[in-house]
Amino acid sequence: MKNLIITVSAMERSLPFLRNFVAALFATCVLTWGVSTVFADDPPPDQTAETATNPPSEETDSSVDEDSTQRPALYLKIRSPLGDAQFARVRNAALNLQSEAERRGQSGVLVLEITPGTSPFYQVQGLARFLTSTEVSSVTTVAWVPEDVTGNNVVLALGCREIIMHPDAELGDIGRGAPLDKEEQGDVLSLVRKGHNPKVSEAVALKMMDPSVSLLKVKYRETKDAPPQTEVVTSENLRSLQETKTTVEPRTLLDAGMKGVFTGKTARDWDVLVTQTAESRADLADLYDLPKSALREDATLGGELKVRLLRIDGVIDGPQAAFIKRQVQRAIGQGANLLVFEVDSPGGHLDAMQEIAYTISDLDRETVRTVAYVPRDAISAAAVISLACDELYMQPHAKIGDAGPIELRPGQAFEHAGEKIVSYMRKLMQELAEKKNRPAAIMKSMVDRNLEVYEVKNRDTGAVWFMTEDEIHASNGEWIRGAIVPESRKELLLTINGTEAHKYKLAEPPVADESELKERLGVPPDQKLIPMEETWVDSMVFNLNNPAWTGTLLTLAMICLFIELHFMTGVMAIASALFFALFFWSKYMGGTAGWLEVILFVFGLILMALEIFVMPGFGVFGISGGVLLLMSVVMASQTFGHSEPGRDMVLLARNLTTVSLSIGAVILIAVVLNRFLPHMPIMGAMILTPPGSPLTADGPQLRPDLINDGPGADLVGLAGKAQTTLRPAGKALLDGRLVDVVSDGGYIDTGTPIEVVRVEGNRVIVREA
Repeated sequence: MKNLIITVSAMERSLPFLRNFVAALFATCVLTWGVSTVFADDPPPDQTAETATNPPSEETDSSVDEDSTQRPALYLKIRSPLGDAQFARVRNAALNLQSEAERRGQSGVLVLEITPGTSPFYQVQGLARFLTSTEVSSVTTVAWVPEDVTGNNVVLALGCREIIMHPDAELGDIGRGAPLDKEEQGDVLSLVRKGHNPKVSEAVALKMMDPSVSLLKVKYRETKDAPPQTEVVTSENLRSLQETKTTVEPRTLLDAGMKGVFTGKTARDWDVLVTQTAESRADLADLYDLPKSALREDATLGGELKVRLLRIDGVIDGPQAAFIKRQVQRAIGQGANLLVFEVDSPGGHLDAMQEIAYTISDLDRETVRTVAYVPRDAISAAAVISLACDELYMQPHAKIGDAGPIELRPGQAFEHAGEKIVSYMRKLMQELAEKKNRPAAIMKSMVDRNLEVYEVKNRDTGAVWFMTEDEIHASNGEWIRGAIVPESRKELLLTINGTEAHKYKLAEPPVADESELKERLGVPPDQKLIPMEETWVDSMVFNLNNPAWTGTLLTLAMICLFIELHFMTGVMAIASALFFALFFWSKYMGGTAGWLEVILFVFGLILMALEIFVMPGFGVFGISGGVLLLMSVVMASQTFGHSEPGRDMVLLARNLTTVSLSIGAVILIAVVLNRFLPHMPIMGAMILTPPGSPLTADGPQLRPDLINDGPGADLVGLAGKAQTTLRPAGKALLDGRLVDVVSDGGYIDTGTPIEVVRVEGNRVIVREA
């Protein structure tokens, strides 16, 4: 083993190399990251999906099979302030929907989400006038008010044929505490008088525009024997009724001085303003018997359709999660507004699944439309990823579900995870369900085999949904329980096909193949959905993250370092830095490493250099540097804090094994090199040795043996000369023997007389005589 120990003098000669090695490592890291950034973001042109040259018409947006009975529908969000571009977008969408409705002979549905904010009165009044015109007579315009709306934007709601509000949302106070200008009041009343929305009377509109008006609900009879009628009026209208009708019974709704604001629940109770109330878009879809996809704003609406196909197949792990994130970023960077994820996978790791699911679900649905397409199977983690998309299309016999978490136990046995992980998965499913308007109970039954789900019907609207027993109980009778969903019975993790997924409101109606999928998405038939394939950078990342390649990189890096310490040509230093840089780069691109690991690695090298050249002692710096190097390599190879129990320890054991095998391989190769390299004709001549160094009978060695009988006490007091420059380490000739020494002071020139002052372990410490 003594031939494997690199001597202090050899390290001294390698000090310039260490400086160059660290610089080369940083330079190579920067260069490698720069190259990867350039090439990773620009896949080859032949791997990019084709782009439509003409904007899709709204007739393809409803995502409804034309053979079905579903009405054509569109969903648009009115953002504040309303400008000319948005005005034109709404107008064009409504006209296209009108054409489609006439062609089908059906009534179209245009849902406008009215958002808070302020807009110029002339803009909202102009758009409201268009919505009440005969140009869109075949379109039912619906104002959807999910949150509080006051100011001029209220006029848009009054211009729609129907208003649907969230029970707790407020609508009204057009003048925001002050009476609206008389001319503007006249414009609003002219809209109301068209009678498009029978729930909006002139009295209600006046109260919204002028807080000084009193609003009353009056019960009266035309004659004494006539049936009673009800009407919402102002105080002025009340006097007129009292003069012309009999048995007038007024009830004050809003007194003078109160703002004309109505909540959804209040308006429903008073039978004014709203047709129905709804708590979500899913409820809204049920009210009009529309697919949920019809109530998602299409990012491609009114613009150029740019579609990209991304495939998720095989086992879902960390490198694939990082790959999918890169693919999504590339697609969006290329201007894609429709991402189709073709999913065919048996599942994978929880953390990788969560990373992909959040990457997809967090995309802005107003700029990017996400679609999952399952031709065969989306099981376990793949099911969760599919449900993170805005829309889900499946072939009739494709499978989705069985997403219950499992743990790997000793002996490579799998078993269901404990309640802690199951509870975490339930929350994840609940979050995705709320984001994408899907039944949370159905999704949670995919991960919890003890969760039973029932079909329920709304007591007031008759809408059908799916809930657990606890959710039904919490509704206080609003939802009436029906039959249990058979696939959710206890001890079963819900797994269903494409037809059942549509029945349970998870997916759109099934598609037979990719051609039908394109038709439903509005993609032109002649446009090919070419998947975004791996670039050479992606392939390199996948390969280098394989444990075998990881171990090879580390082994090559350390061997090059070992050889450089004896040849000092600089070539091997660059190669070693390149291998280390490739290691950290591959881990960074694989999602397990960052700059912290690189900094720890370089700091470890600095500590080892300090131990050798600056502060020789008990090895504190050397040991600390070695620990940091090991930590940086392990930390770069994995992330800690996995949700899966025991996952951290499994990865840690695997990575430590890889590092240990690499070190063992380096030791073995070093033994071979140490034995045979000095005897090779060219290599032997290149090995550095001190001037005047005695050679053994067998020829030159990588390290001359340290001659020290016993504990080294016989060397203390010996005088000699420095055979090399001591900075502070080098070689000295003591009593005819060549010995590795360390200066007790500073710099000592070659040939300077010296004497040994003490021996500490294998360190012989000298000073000038």
